[in-house]
Amino acid sequence: MLSRFFGFGRRDFSSLSEQEILALAISSEEDDGRIYSAYADGLREDFPQSAKVFDEMAEEEAHHRDVLIEMHRRRFGEKIPLIRREHVRGYYERRPDWLVRPLGIDHVRTQAEDMEEQAYRFYLEAAKRTGDASTRKLLGELATAEKSHVSMAHRLGVKHVPEGVAAEERQEERKQFILTYVQPGLAGLMDGSISTLAPIFAAAFATQNTWATFLVGLSASVGAGISMGFTEAAHDDGKLSGRGSPLKRGLANGIMTMLGGLGHTLPYLISNFWTATTVAAIVVFFELWAIAFIQNRYMETPFLRATFQVVLGGALVFAAGILIGNA
Repeated sequence: MLSRFFGFGRRDFSSLSEQEILALAISSEEDDGRIYSAYADGLREDFPQSAKVFDEMAEEEAHHRDVLIEMHRRRFGEKIPLIRREHVRGYYERRPDWLVRPLGIDHVRTQAEDMEEQAYRFYLEAAKRTGDASTRKLLGELATAEKSHVSMAHRLGVKHVPEGVAAEERQEERKQFILTYVQPGLAGLMDGSISTLAPIFAAAFATQNTWATFLVGLSASVGAGISMGFTEAAHDDGKLSGRGSPLKRGLANGIMTMLGGLGHTLPYLISNFWTATTVAAIVVFFELWAIAFIQNRYMETPFLRATFQVVLGGALVFAAGILIGNA
Protein backbone atom coordinates (compact mmCIF):
# COMPACT_ATOMS: atom_id res chain seq x y z
CA MET A 1 0.00 0.00 0.00
CA LEU A 2 2.75 2.46 0.99
CA SER A 3 4.81 1.56 -2.04
CA ARG A 4 1.86 2.36 -4.29
CA PHE A 5 1.11 5.61 -2.49
CA PHE A 6 4.68 6.93 -2.60
CA GLY A 7 5.46 5.49 -6.01
CA PHE A 8 8.12 3.04 -4.84
CA GLY A 9 8.86 0.38 -7.43
CA ARG A 10 7.58 2.51 -10.31
CA ARG A 11 9.75 3.54 -13.19
CA ASP A 12 10.32 7.04 -14.46
CA PHE A 13 8.79 7.74 -17.83
CA SER A 14 12.20 8.96 -19.03
CA SER A 15 13.66 5.50 -18.40
CA LEU A 16 11.27 3.72 -20.78
CA SER A 17 12.49 2.49 -24.10
CA GLU A 18 10.64 3.29 -27.31
CA GLN A 19 9.15 -0.21 -27.31
CA GLU A 20 7.94 0.22 -23.73
CA ILE A 21 6.39 3.59 -24.55
CA LEU A 22 4.51 1.96 -27.40
CA ALA A 23 3.39 -0.89 -25.12
CA LEU A 24 2.21 1.66 -22.55
CA ALA A 25 0.19 3.45 -25.22
CA ILE A 26 -1.43 0.15 -26.25
CA SER A 27 -2.46 -0.76 -22.71
CA SER A 28 -3.75 2.79 -22.11
CA GLU A 29 -5.91 2.66 -25.24
CA GLU A 30 -7.30 -0.72 -24.13
CA ASP A 31 -8.15 0.60 -20.66
CA ASP A 32 -9.84 3.73 -22.02
CA GLY A 33 -11.85 1.65 -24.48
CA ARG A 34 -13.14 -0.48 -21.61
CA ILE A 35 -14.02 2.63 -19.61
CA TYR A 36 -16.02 4.10 -22.49
CA SER A 37 -17.83 0.77 -22.94
CA ALA A 38 -18.67 0.79 -19.23
CA TYR A 39 -19.97 4.35 -19.54
CA ALA A 40 -22.16 3.27 -22.47
CA ASP A 41 -23.53 0.27 -20.55
CA GLY A 42 -24.28 2.41 -17.51
CA LEU A 43 -26.17 5.00 -19.55
CA ARG A 44 -27.92 2.78 -22.10
CA GLU A 45 -31.16 2.11 -20.24
CA ASP A 46 -31.95 5.68 -19.18
CA PHE A 47 -29.92 7.76 -21.67
CA PRO A 48 -29.60 5.81 -24.94
CA GLN A 49 -28.43 8.79 -27.00
CA SER A 50 -25.51 9.48 -24.71
CA ALA A 51 -24.71 5.76 -24.68
CA LYS A 52 -24.18 5.93 -28.45
CA VAL A 53 -21.53 8.62 -27.91
CA PHE A 54 -19.48 6.34 -25.69
CA ASP A 55 -20.02 3.30 -27.91
CA GLU A 56 -18.38 5.17 -30.79
CA MET A 57 -15.58 6.49 -28.58
CA ALA A 58 -14.87 2.92 -27.44
CA GLU A 59 -14.70 1.85 -31.08
CA GLU A 60 -12.29 4.69 -31.80
CA GLU A 61 -10.04 3.63 -28.91
CA ALA A 62 -10.09 0.06 -30.22
CA HIS A 63 -9.06 1.32 -33.68
CA HIS A 64 -6.10 3.25 -32.26
CA ARG A 65 -5.09 0.23 -30.21
CA ASP A 66 -5.08 -1.91 -33.36
CA VAL A 67 -2.96 0.67 -35.18
CA LEU A 68 -0.49 0.78 -32.30
CA ILE A 69 -0.31 -3.00 -32.12
CA GLU A 70 0.40 -3.17 -35.84
CA MET A 71 3.12 -0.56 -35.42
CA HIS A 72 4.65 -2.59 -32.61
CA ARG A 73 4.48 -5.75 -34.72
CA ARG A 74 6.36 -4.06 -37.58
CA ARG A 75 9.06 -2.53 -35.43
CA PHE A 76 9.55 -4.84 -32.47
CA GLY A 77 7.82 -8.14 -33.22
CA GLU A 78 4.93 -10.01 -31.68
CA LYS A 79 5.82 -9.90 -27.97
CA ILE A 80 4.45 -6.74 -26.33
CA PRO A 81 6.00 -5.86 -22.95
CA LEU A 82 3.55 -5.85 -20.06
CA ILE A 83 3.55 -2.28 -18.83
CA ARG A 84 0.57 -0.31 -17.57
CA ARG A 85 -0.20 3.10 -16.09
CA GLU A 86 0.38 1.96 -12.52
CA HIS A 87 3.93 0.85 -13.42
CA VAL A 88 5.06 4.37 -14.35
CA ARG A 89 5.72 7.15 -11.85
CA GLY A 90 3.72 10.31 -12.54
CA TYR A 91 1.59 8.75 -15.26
CA TYR A 92 -2.06 9.82 -15.25
CA GLU A 93 -4.52 7.47 -13.56
CA ARG A 94 -8.17 6.75 -14.17
CA ARG A 95 -10.54 6.96 -11.22
CA PRO A 96 -12.99 4.04 -11.07
CA ASP A 97 -16.07 6.27 -11.32
CA TRP A 98 -17.37 4.17 -14.23
CA LEU A 99 -18.20 1.50 -11.63
CA VAL A 100 -20.62 3.81 -9.79
CA ARG A 101 -24.32 3.59 -10.60
CA PRO A 102 -26.24 5.58 -11.54
CA LEU A 103 -23.87 7.52 -13.77
CA GLY A 104 -24.25 11.29 -14.03
CA ILE A 105 -24.69 12.54 -17.61
CA ASP A 106 -22.74 15.76 -17.32
CA HIS A 107 -20.07 14.12 -15.18
CA VAL A 108 -19.22 11.34 -17.62
CA ARG A 109 -19.20 13.69 -20.62
CA THR A 110 -16.80 16.00 -18.83
CA GLN A 111 -14.74 13.07 -17.58
CA ALA A 112 -14.36 11.73 -21.13
CA GLU A 113 -13.02 15.05 -22.38
CA ASP A 114 -10.71 15.29 -19.35
CA MET A 115 -9.39 11.79 -20.01
CA GLU A 116 -8.31 12.64 -23.54
CA GLU A 117 -7.03 16.11 -22.67
CA GLN A 118 -4.97 14.62 -19.83
CA ALA A 119 -3.42 12.04 -22.13
CA TYR A 120 -2.71 14.71 -24.74
CA ARG A 121 -0.87 16.94 -22.26
CA PHE A 122 1.13 14.04 -20.87
CA TYR A 123 2.37 12.86 -24.25
CA LEU A 124 3.07 16.41 -25.37
CA GLU A 125 5.21 17.18 -22.33
CA ALA A 126 6.95 13.81 -22.61
CA ALA A 127 7.85 14.60 -26.22
CA LYS A 128 9.45 17.88 -25.15
CA ARG A 129 11.66 16.12 -22.61
CA THR A 130 13.14 13.45 -24.87
CA GLY A 131 16.23 13.94 -27.00
CA ASP A 132 15.75 10.90 -29.21
CA ALA A 133 14.27 11.91 -32.56
CA SER A 134 12.24 8.74 -33.14
CA THR A 135 10.87 8.73 -29.60
CA ARG A 136 9.99 12.41 -29.90
CA LYS A 137 8.16 11.68 -33.17
CA LEU A 138 6.27 8.77 -31.61
CA LEU A 139 5.17 10.82 -28.59
CA GLY A 140 4.13 13.68 -30.87
CA GLU A 141 1.96 11.33 -32.91
CA LEU A 142 0.34 10.00 -29.75
CA ALA A 143 -0.32 13.55 -28.55
CA THR A 144 -1.97 14.39 -31.88
CA ALA A 145 -4.12 11.28 -31.67
CA GLU A 146 -5.26 12.12 -28.15
CA LYS A 147 -6.05 15.70 -29.19
CA SER A 148 -8.21 14.40 -32.02
CA HIS A 149 -10.09 12.30 -29.46
CA VAL A 150 -11.05 15.47 -27.57
CA SER A 151 -12.58 17.05 -30.66
CA MET A 152 -14.17 13.71 -31.56
CA ALA A 153 -15.93 13.62 -28.18
CA HIS A 154 -17.42 17.02 -28.95
CA ARG A 155 -18.45 15.99 -32.48
CA LEU A 156 -20.09 12.80 -31.28
CA GLY A 157 -21.95 14.74 -28.61
CA VAL A 158 -23.35 17.12 -31.23
CA LYS A 159 -24.24 14.23 -33.54
CA HIS A 160 -25.99 11.97 -31.04
CA VAL A 161 -27.06 14.34 -28.29
CA PRO A 162 -28.41 17.61 -29.73
CA GLU A 163 -29.28 20.33 -27.26
CA GLY A 164 -32.91 19.27 -26.98
CA VAL A 165 -32.02 15.68 -26.15
CA ALA A 166 -29.27 16.78 -23.76
CA ALA A 167 -31.71 19.04 -21.92
CA GLU A 168 -34.22 16.19 -21.71
CA GLU A 169 -31.58 13.83 -20.32
CA ARG A 170 -30.48 16.40 -17.72
CA GLN A 171 -34.11 16.86 -16.69
CA GLU A 172 -34.52 13.10 -16.33
CA GLU A 173 -31.35 12.91 -14.25
CA ARG A 174 -32.58 15.70 -11.99
CA LYS A 175 -35.92 13.95 -11.59
CA GLN A 176 -34.17 10.71 -10.58
CA PHE A 177 -32.01 12.60 -8.06
CA ILE A 178 -35.10 14.13 -6.50
CA LEU A 179 -36.94 10.80 -6.30
CA THR A 180 -34.00 8.89 -4.84
CA TYR A 181 -32.44 11.43 -2.49
CA VAL A 182 -34.35 14.71 -2.11
CA GLN A 183 -37.87 13.39 -1.61
CA PRO A 184 -37.07 10.74 1.04
CA GLY A 185 -34.48 13.03 2.63
CA LEU A 186 -37.00 15.88 2.87
CA ALA A 187 -39.63 13.56 4.35
CA GLY A 188 -37.08 12.45 6.93
CA LEU A 189 -36.00 15.99 7.76
CA MET A 190 -39.62 17.05 8.24
CA ASP A 191 -40.41 14.07 10.43
CA GLY A 192 -37.24 14.37 12.48
CA SER A 193 -37.53 18.12 12.94
CA ILE A 194 -41.24 18.41 13.65
CA SER A 195 -42.27 15.12 15.28
CA THR A 196 -39.53 15.32 17.91
CA LEU A 197 -40.36 18.90 18.92
CA ALA A 198 -43.17 17.89 21.28
CA PRO A 199 -41.35 15.15 23.26
CA ILE A 200 -38.10 17.12 23.52
CA PHE A 201 -39.61 20.40 24.71
CA ALA A 202 -42.15 18.59 26.88
CA ALA A 203 -39.27 16.80 28.62
CA ALA A 204 -37.34 20.05 28.85
CA PHE A 205 -40.08 22.03 30.57
CA ALA A 206 -41.27 19.11 32.68
CA THR A 207 -37.85 18.34 34.15
CA GLN A 208 -35.80 21.48 33.44
CA ASN A 209 -32.89 19.03 33.40
CA THR A 210 -30.75 19.52 30.31
CA TRP A 211 -29.05 16.11 30.45
CA ALA A 212 -32.34 14.25 30.80
CA THR A 213 -33.75 16.31 27.93
CA PHE A 214 -30.71 15.49 25.81
CA LEU A 215 -31.19 11.75 26.42
CA VAL A 216 -34.88 11.98 25.50
CA GLY A 217 -34.03 13.88 22.30
CA LEU A 218 -31.19 11.51 21.40
CA SER A 219 -33.32 8.41 21.83
CA ALA A 220 -36.24 9.96 19.93
CA SER A 221 -33.98 11.07 17.04
CA VAL A 222 -32.06 7.82 16.67
CA GLY A 223 -35.19 5.70 17.07
CA ALA A 224 -37.10 7.76 14.51
CA GLY A 225 -34.16 7.63 12.09
CA ILE A 226 -33.92 3.85 12.25
CA SER A 227 -37.69 3.40 11.97
CA MET A 228 -38.12 5.83 9.08
CA GLY A 229 -35.10 4.48 7.22
CA PHE A 230 -36.27 0.87 7.38
CA THR A 231 -39.82 1.84 6.45
CA GLU A 232 -38.67 3.80 3.40
CA ALA A 233 -36.39 0.99 2.21
CA ALA A 234 -38.92 -1.78 2.81
CA HIS A 235 -42.14 -0.36 1.40
CA ASP A 236 -40.93 0.22 -2.19
CA ASP A 237 -38.17 -1.58 -4.10
CA GLY A 238 -38.16 1.18 -6.72
CA LYS A 239 -38.65 -1.09 -9.72
CA LEU A 240 -42.22 -0.07 -10.53
CA SER A 241 -42.19 3.41 -9.08
CA GLY A 242 -38.82 4.32 -10.61
CA ARG A 243 -37.72 5.91 -7.33
CA GLY A 244 -34.31 4.25 -7.38
CA SER A 245 -32.38 2.06 -4.95
CA PRO A 246 -34.29 1.30 -1.72
CA LEU A 247 -30.97 1.29 0.17
CA LYS A 248 -30.11 4.81 -0.97
CA ARG A 249 -33.61 6.07 -0.24
CA GLY A 250 -33.61 4.42 3.17
CA LEU A 251 -30.24 5.92 4.08
CA ALA A 252 -31.30 9.38 2.91
CA ASN A 253 -34.53 9.18 4.86
CA GLY A 254 -33.07 7.68 8.02
CA ILE A 255 -30.05 9.99 8.21
CA MET A 256 -32.07 13.15 7.60
CA THR A 257 -34.69 12.06 10.15
CA MET A 258 -32.00 11.59 12.77
CA LEU A 259 -30.30 14.89 11.90
CA GLY A 260 -33.62 16.72 12.04
CA GLY A 261 -34.14 15.62 15.63
CA LEU A 262 -30.53 16.03 16.73
CA GLY A 263 -30.49 19.65 15.56
CA HIS A 264 -32.55 20.85 18.50
CA THR A 265 -31.36 18.07 20.83
CA LEU A 266 -27.65 18.94 20.85
CA PRO A 267 -28.17 22.39 22.48
CA TYR A 268 -29.24 20.55 25.64
CA LEU A 269 -25.64 19.56 26.18
CA ILE A 270 -25.43 23.11 27.55
CA SER A 271 -25.89 22.89 31.29
CA ASN A 272 -27.92 26.07 31.71
CA PHE A 273 -31.58 25.29 30.99
CA TRP A 274 -32.71 28.63 29.58
CA THR A 275 -29.57 29.08 27.47
CA ALA A 276 -30.00 25.56 26.04
CA THR A 277 -33.71 26.12 25.38
CA THR A 278 -33.08 29.46 23.67
CA VAL A 279 -30.42 27.95 21.39
CA ALA A 280 -32.70 24.97 20.63
CA ALA A 281 -35.56 27.32 19.70
CA ILE A 282 -33.25 29.23 17.34
CA VAL A 283 -32.16 25.96 15.74
CA VAL A 284 -35.82 24.97 15.26
CA PHE A 285 -36.44 28.28 13.48
CA PHE A 286 -33.66 27.60 10.97
CA GLU A 287 -34.71 23.96 10.54
CA LEU A 288 -38.23 24.95 9.57
CA TRP A 289 -37.03 27.59 7.11
CA ALA A 290 -34.58 25.06 5.59
CA ILE A 291 -37.46 22.63 5.01
CA ALA A 292 -39.51 25.38 3.35
CA PHE A 293 -36.53 26.28 1.13
CA ILE A 294 -35.96 22.67 0.02
CA GLN A 295 -39.64 22.25 -0.77
CA ASN A 296 -39.55 25.37 -2.90
CA ARG A 297 -36.20 24.60 -4.54
CA TYR A 298 -36.69 20.94 -5.46
CA MET A 299 -40.38 20.11 -5.05
CA GLU A 300 -41.53 23.34 -6.74
CA THR A 301 -43.88 24.16 -3.89
CA PRO A 302 -44.69 27.90 -3.84
CA PHE A 303 -42.49 29.46 -1.18
CA LEU A 304 -45.27 31.17 0.74
CA ARG A 305 -47.35 27.99 0.87
CA ALA A 306 -44.35 25.90 1.93
CA THR A 307 -43.49 28.46 4.61
CA PHE A 308 -47.06 28.58 5.91
CA GLN A 309 -47.39 24.79 6.07
CA VAL A 310 -44.03 24.06 7.67
CA VAL A 311 -43.73 27.01 10.02
CA LEU A 312 -47.36 26.81 11.19
CA GLY A 313 -47.15 23.06 11.70
CA GLY A 314 -43.84 23.32 13.51
CA ALA A 315 -45.10 26.16 15.70
CA LEU A 316 -48.16 24.15 16.74
CA VAL A 317 -46.08 21.09 17.67
CA PHE A 318 -43.56 23.32 19.47
CA ALA A 319 -46.34 24.96 21.46
CA ALA A 320 -47.92 21.60 22.27
CA GLY A 321 -44.65 20.36 23.71
CA ILE A 322 -44.27 23.43 25.93
CA LEU A 323 -47.89 23.21 27.16
CA ILE A 324 -47.60 19.51 27.93
CA GLY A 325 -44.30 20.04 29.70
CA ASN A 326 -45.79 22.73 31.90
CA ALA A 327 -48.94 20.77 32.68
